[in-house]
Amino acid sequence: MRLVIRVDRDFQARIDKKWLRRLVRGALAAHGSGTDVDLSLLITDDATVRGLNSRYRGQDRATDVLSFALEADAGSDASGFVMPPGETAHLGDVIISYPRAAAQAAERDHPVEDELALLVVHGVLHLLGYDHDRPAKEREMKSLERRVLSS
Repeated sequence: MRLVIRVDRDFQARIDKKWLRRLVRGALAAHGSGTDVDLSLLITDDATVRGLNSRYRGQDRATDVLSFALEADAGSDASGFVMPPGETAHLGDVIISYPRAAAQAAERDHPVEDELALLVVHGVLHLLGYDHDRPAKEREMKSLERRVLSS
């Protein structure tokens, strides 16, 4: 697995990159995906997330996690970027707002690490084609999240 992890300077002392790597591996394993993948993870601030959300999703607000998949969902008819056989699958990018994660952790009365873990797993599952736009799909995604986070 080629995982590029970037953490903004303001949050580096609070985050263990090895822990983030384990979370990503867990999400891939829960999906049944091998580790022959390429993705990036960025832990940043609200302003960066808001700018990306506005530019690419037309929503001028900060959010907790953004996932930008490079391939089309497995169940969709759209054709994604096709890699030559034997090449590493490029999944995409997950961007998380640390301040938003910290605020949500405080609201839910649990450690920020718990919130970050959920957001990392949630973001990676989105890259793998999972969504929560319908009740059945939401149940499936939440079930995988719980399985990864409990392990």
